Amino acid sequence: MNDDAGWRSVGAMKQFILILALALGAAQAAEAACYADYKAKRENPLRLHYGVAEIDDGACTKAAARKALKPRLAEGGWALLNVVSVFDASGLEERKASAGPNYLRY
Repeated sequence: MNDDAGWRSVGAMKQFILILALALGAAQAAEAACYADYKAKRENPLRLHYGVAEIDDGACTKAAARKALKPRLAEGGWALLNVVSVFDASGLEERKASAGPNYLRY
């Protein structure tokens, strides 16, 4: 076997493995959805609501949730009071009844 051909084969294999690893990492990141539960208010008359929303920002943190939720809620006339917590899809079902019509609404 020609040494050049052998090195090209090794280089191609390394490139393939790198692409495969990146693709698998991207698939796992896509599956790791992030959600936040929050409290919001409206004035005149004062109304409060609790809700659950999906957070599309790459980081699953309270800060990222605040940044994402403030403009969404403002479009509906609501002001974000606080982000209660952030969680993955495993925490959705237990919050669904409490959020009522504001479950994944904003």
